Amino acid sequence: MQLKNKTDGFTLIELLVVISIIGVLAGLIMVNFNSARERTRDTQRKSDLAQIKRSLMMYYNDYGNYPATGTGNVIAGCIPAGTANCSWGSAWAAASGDFYMKILPDDPSSPDQDYSYAQNTNNDFCLLATLENNSDSGIATSQSRCSGCGAVLTVGASDYVVCAD
Repeated sequence: MQLKNKTDGFTLIELLVVISIIGVLAGLIMVNFNSARERTRDTQRKSDLAQIKRSLMMYYNDYGNYPATGTGNVIAGCIPAGTANCSWGSAWAAASGDFYMKILPDDPSSPDQDYSYAQNTNNDFCLLATLENNSDSGIATSQSRCSGCGAVLTVGASDYVVCAD
């Protein structure tokens, strides 16, 4: 009777190679997944600023100017007197009772990191959000289009800026 060599399984080296390849692939996928989440939050920030801009334009149509800058770079145009600070994450309604936004949006990644608003001297406004993706091509474009915002807000290298145009 002849004995067969058992060669049906994997060697320890082969298993270690496969496990390390799976680990490297999982690491690459997680990096791509995290950067996709950052880009999604940046898109949300840009969308939020565009919505706030439209609401500021409606306010301008009603009052002939943009609301003043409140304490902490917020919009000062809320009820009850129409000059109260509008908190990010709360409703924006003027003294006339007009609602401009049901909720002024918060930053999607952290409620502690809010957007910034400032009224500019030439009856203009500036909105600012800090993006997570520093290589976003929209940053440089927005900062050059709204170059006057640097006088009323501290604009950093990764800040996306929106103004009245």
